[in-house]
Amino acid sequence: MSSTAPASGFVSYYKNLSLGVKILIWLGVGILAGVVFGERAVVVKPVGDLFIKLLLMAAIPLVFFNLVAGITSLSDIRILGRLGLRTIAYYVGTTSVALCLGLGIGHWLKPGQGMQLSEPVDKAFGEVPGVMNVVLDLFPDNVFRAFSSGNVAQVVVFAIFIGIATLLLPDDSKEKLKTGFVTVAMLLRELVRVVLYFAPFGVGALAAATVGEYGNAIFGPLAKFIGGVWLAHVIMMSVYMIVLFVATRRSPAGWLKTTAPLYATTAATCSSLASLVVSMNIAQNRLRIPERVYSFTLPLGAQLNKDGTAIMLTMVLLFTAQAAGVEFSLAEQFTIVIIGLILSEGSGGIPGGGLVIALIFVEAFNLPLEIAGIVAGIYRLIDMGGTTVNCMGDLVWTTVLSDIEERKEAGAEPKEGTT
Repeated sequence: MSSTAPASGFVSYYKNLSLGVKILIWLGVGILAGVVFGERAVVVKPVGDLFIKLLLMAAIPLVFFNLVAGITSLSDIRILGRLGLRTIAYYVGTTSVALCLGLGIGHWLKPGQGMQLSEPVDKAFGEVPGVMNVVLDLFPDNVFRAFSSGNVAQVVVFAIFIGIATLLLPDDSKEKLKTGFVTVAMLLRELVRVVLYFAPFGVGALAAATVGEYGNAIFGPLAKFIGGVWLAHVIMMSVYMIVLFVATRRSPAGWLKTTAPLYATTAATCSSLASLVVSMNIAQNRLRIPERVYSFTLPLGAQLNKDGTAIMLTMVLLFTAQAAGVEFSLAEQFTIVIIGLILSEGSGGIPGGGLVIALIFVEAFNLPLEIAGIVAGIYRLIDMGGTTVNCMGDLVWTTVLSDIEERKEAGAEPKEGTT
């Protein structure tokens, strides 16, 4: 009797823990398992892959209906224009900073010096698209194909047009559609809550598999490159915290504690799209941000705001250039930033999406793909931090914009502390 009581007490205690604490516990268990069992820990990876599939199952319809519900909840179409312009300006600005940060750290650490290249890899991964091609590709010619292929950029654009068209309808028709969109969005968020019951086990399995497979790479010849990318991630996160404090007067430490469950998910899934459902859950239930704000900024950010990916792009490019003995002029580095800004938008928000863009980026400057191929072997180690940076930037802006809109409506001063 006494031997079962402690076990029963532990089970009861575990059940009462918050989801965020459970995720962090299993993340730690997964890392420990990866260290102890090494490559044998990869056997649990299918559990993590299933968790990612469940998140992605809900992600595309969630993006569409939340975005439409958020737009149709606006009382005036002019509010949509104000939110959209500010959001896009922020995302373009931070991504430009991230690209320059990657260039700066790459020049400082010079991770490619001393790296030996064999024959250049003679395989094309794509061509750099023109600006107009990128813009035109945002607009779907078949919305059903956009949904079935998971093209988030086109789904977002379609949702914006549907939302605007709904706002222009007569009041009775608009209210009926608004109610329908909100109801389906609520249904999908409930589906996400069901999926998140599996989050601790999925995150733990992915952590174990990642550490087991790539643990030794941290101490290998790519250590300087990985360390440089991680350093850039930390600096970018610090930029976010400065923006958060200056714009809202919130405590960065308190805000990070409130949003902590997101970062275990981003590091484990390496997918901005899969992590989007968790970001929305945190925005709604922990930060108490109005739905009309987070349902607009977060889906848009999942596609457009790729600061972590931008850092990786410039670091991989410089890593390759240094190994090949190539130096870029100041004008060429400006071109790097412009093309990186265009390409980072197209990385897709899925695990490994940034790597494909990195290969295109390297080839665009006529450099050998060998280094990018080597980076592919340890890409998950980079992608974990990059996805975290991407999603943190989205959530920071969502918090900032929410406070700006609240002050605009209430005429109040910035509030102290955390939500």
